[in-house]
Amino acid sequence: MKITTKQITTTAVLLAICIASQFLKNLSVYITGPIINACLIIAVLSVGIGCGIILSVITPVTAFLIAGSPIMAAIPAIIPCVMIGNIVLVLGVGMIHKKMQGNGGLVAGMAIGSVLKALFMGVVIALILIPNLIPAAMEAKMTVFQTTFSVTQLVTALIGSAYAFVIWIPLKKVMAE
Repeated sequence: MKITTKQITTTAVLLAICIASQFLKNLSVYITGPIINACLIIAVLSVGIGCGIILSVITPVTAFLIAGSPIMAAIPAIIPCVMIGNIVLVLGVGMIHKKMQGNGGLVAGMAIGSVLKALFMGVVIALILIPNLIPAAMEAKMTVFQTTFSVTQLVTALIGSAYAFVIWIPLKKVMAE
């Protein structure tokens, strides 16, 4: 696969938006999460699944380095699981939108990708990793951590999908010119 200058530039701009938003993570995951998910989706729609996957892998690392996370520090295996969850969203949007052209296919891809991401992260992180690997000092917050990596992921992916949809409608016209 040959990567073009447009793909590199667009991916870099979207990564910059993701990194800037990660400085707001300590305010609320409901700010940062939707922005990151929207950037992942816009990457897929504008420059392809490969670039969406690149962002899917980089953003959990930058999020951890910028904002930190006590649970991710305690259970580092969460980071690659977040990467995979993001990749599931990217693949869901990309593959379904490709099969079902138009806004209906886009909405279906976003919805299915969001649900699959949340299911993956909910099962692997919230139901397997956290209950089995959480340090005793953090057990009191286990329910919060489990919600963050399941229900919250669904909500932020759906909000990010809505942002991406609203942004993509005019953006696709500009990019076609």
